[in-house]
This record gives sequence, C-alpha cells and structure tokens, in this order.
Amino acid sequence: MAFHLRGTVLPDGVVRDLWTLGDRITFERPSVPADTVADGGFLLPGLVDVHTHPGGADDDETAFDPGVFAEQIAAHRDAGVTALRFPGLLGEIPEELREAPGSPRMITAGRWLAWAGLSRSAAFHTVTDDLVAVAVAEAKAHDGWCKLMGDWDYEAPPVPYELLRAVVDGVHAAGGRVAAHCQSAAGVLGAARAGVDSIEHGMGMPQECVALMAGHGTAYVPTLTAFAHSAPRVKDTARGRLWHEGHTTMIRRVREAYDAGVTVLAGTDSAPHGNVAAEVGHLIDAGLPPEAAVGAASWTARAFLGLPLPAEGAPADITVYDADPREEPGVLRHPRRVVLRGRIIR
Repeated sequence: MAFHLRGTVLPDGVVRDLWTLGDRITFERPSVPADTVADGGFLLPGLVDVHTHPGGADDDETAFDPGVFAEQIAAHRDAGVTALRFPGLLGEIPEELREAPGSPRMITAGRWLAWAGLSRSAAFHTVTDDLVAVAVAEAKAHDGWCKLMGDWDYEAPPVPYELLRAVVDGVHAAGGRVAAHCQSAAGVLGAARAGVDSIEHGMGMPQECVALMAGHGTAYVPTLTAFAHSAPRVKDTARGRLWHEGHTTMIRRVREAYDAGVTVLAGTDSAPHGNVAAEVGHLIDAGLPPEAAVGAASWTARAFLGLPLPAEGAPADITVYDADPREEPGVLRHPRRVVLRGRIIR
C-alpha cells in the first residue's frame, strides 16, 4: 500500500511531498492510489538509539529473554525510534524479529568481549585465548561491529594498550569496527590512542583524547542518561567522589568533542527503553547545540551507521512531529506519526 506525506523534511529543512511504496521512499507521485497520512509538520528520518541492550531477564543478568527483547524493541519503535545499535547483547537477535515488519532496523556487535585480566561481570564473554581472533570473528558475524570492554572497574587497570591496538588493527583489517566501553581515564586514553570507532561512556576522559578522537574519526557516545540515573545513588565516599569527578569530566568533554569535529551520538544504555529523547535533552544540557543533539539521535547517527537519509529509493522510515525538534527538542517525546518499513506504526 502507498502512503503520502507532506512536510518539512529534516535535516534539509525543505517542504516536500514524498510517498512510500512498500519499504521505499519516492518523491514522484506514484500511479497507484496513496493515503495521505501526514500533511504538515516535520518529517524526521527516524530516531536512532546507538547504545541500548534489550533482552535482559529481570532475574538473571546472564540470560537473554526473547520475549523481553521483543517488548523492549517495541517500546523503542513506539517512541519513534526506527533504528537501534546493540553494542553488546546477551543472545542472538531472534530471526523472526530482525526483519519483522514492525521491528526497527537493528545493528548488533554481538557479545561484550573482555580481556581475561579485567575484573569480571557475569554478562561478559571473557576471552582467555586469542582476543584479536575472537573480536574479528564477532565483527564478521554481527553487522561489522564488535564490542570490547576497554576497562571495567574505574579504579583498576584497563586492557593493555598493545592488546587493544592489536584488536583494533585486526578488526579494521577485516573491514569491521570496534565499539569500546570506557569508564576510566586510562581506559578512555588507551581507546582513543588505539583508534577505536566509538567510545562508549568516556567517564573521566582526559583532555588529550578529544584531539585523538578527532584525528581517528572516533565517535563519542556518552550515554548521559544512564549516568544521570546512577549519579544520585553513588555514595559520598572516596570511590564515590572519584566517580562523580569522572562523570563531571565526561559531560564537559561532550561540547569540547563536538567543537573539535568529533561525531557525538545519542545512546541511552538504560531503561525505560524508547527514551532517546531524554538523551537528546542531556546532550543539550552538556552544551551541544539543539540541532546537533537532535542529529545525534537521527540523521548524524544514521550516517555513522551507514543508514540512508530520506532520498529516492531509501528505506521508508519517517517520524512526524508537529513542531521543529531543532527548536523544540521536547517534541521528540510526542511523535504524531511513525512510519517504519513503509508501514504505519502510529
């Protein structure tokens, strides 16, 4: 079935008519009848959450629950999110959901890969043999990405730089990309020096990392929503004060990274799922211009992940808003219409 939408297409800001034919966009009026489902407003190329981990069972942090996964990606979708990146999942994406008509586009990095020398979490896949070979295999099996734990305990040593660099070089040679979890100053510095493709979190990021990220083309995904949730629960102890210092530093680095030309992206890393609008708000609070913050959860994120923007023949993923989210970012919480894979979701 064909649908017709008219509105201001973002990020270009041009009022246009577009139609969907199945799962594709066309700017030429089709020969078949088309229902008008949006007339006026702002047409966004779908929201993106680039850091989320759906599917975890409530009673077991090591178990993947397909039913929970389906519910949580539906929550993302209903909030206007049309694409998701999973930098670490406890299980494989169920085949019946990956390309289902109501499912957001999905990009996964497979498991959390941890060097055997790190302090451990039960959710990690701790690699005791060849970490480079495992990372390459994981990237080849999972949409070109692997997820490496660059550190864990923010007071403990991170992955040795030589090993981290070997992983990055190996995965890049195989055509893949590396997302690195970093929540210590030493861990972030090692990842930035090694040229990972995205730094996730970046707590305590040293100043010199900004230029390193810009030079390597490394994206920054600060997941401010998750840290904002955690901050009130961190106690006023020596360790807690170190945590808060690292948190304050990562917030400051967001604007500094943006000003240096680093791609800053929106990822929530927290429940409730479907809350990427909150991350946009946190990015603005951290100093990102509103247009850049909205782009971090839409067109900039799509470009980074290799997903097309609205164009002739592009996938039919459009979220419609009554107001311009670049001027009123809060409107992201209230999509008027969500079109996903050429289907009307709401």
